[in-house]
Amino acid sequence: MRSDARANRDRVLAAAEEVFGESGNAGSTDEVARRAGVGIGTVFRHFPTKRALLKATIVRHLTLLAETARARSEGGEAGAAFRETFREMVSGAPAKLALVALLEEPADPTDSTDEVMAAAIMVRDAVEELLSRGQQAGEVRADATVDEVYLLIRALANARGDRTVVDRAVDIVLDGLSPQHSE
Repeated sequence: MRSDARANRDRVLAAAEEVFGESGNAGSTDEVARRAGVGIGTVFRHFPTKRALLKATIVRHLTLLAETARARSEGGEAGAAFRETFREMVSGAPAKLALVALLEEPADPTDSTDEVMAAAIMVRDAVEELLSRGQQAGEVRADATVDEVYLLIRALANARGDRTVVDRAVDIVLDGLSPQHSE
């Protein structure tokens, strides 16, 4: 793919994440094109359907999240890397949950979400690695599992209301995941 085409595709995906994250299914491909600074033809040249665009947007987001989590895992303090990723997943999740919900709507039965599942597994593996490193360093409670961490992330991500309250709840949960609070 030419570099200008790749740049256009990346701008379309970034704009789609904003538009569909804000407006759900009411978000339009015209608005995506406008925000990306491209014509509608460019959007459909890369993504023949709105669903294909949604899928690619989710895969892009999850891939970037997995790469960021892996990079954090390879450097710095293990506990801080785990906490930073936890916060990022909670704060970014509401818009992403809206995108995923759109993919769950009835569609062509031949359409596969294998790419989305593969990207989600990459994120889970990266979070599991961060959790393990934090536990090995004695910075995250040793009895916490990745399933429990995901449950907490989902619960906090789905919380409605004042973001300040949600952010405070994240602090409380992360405090509970510290080693001094284990049994």
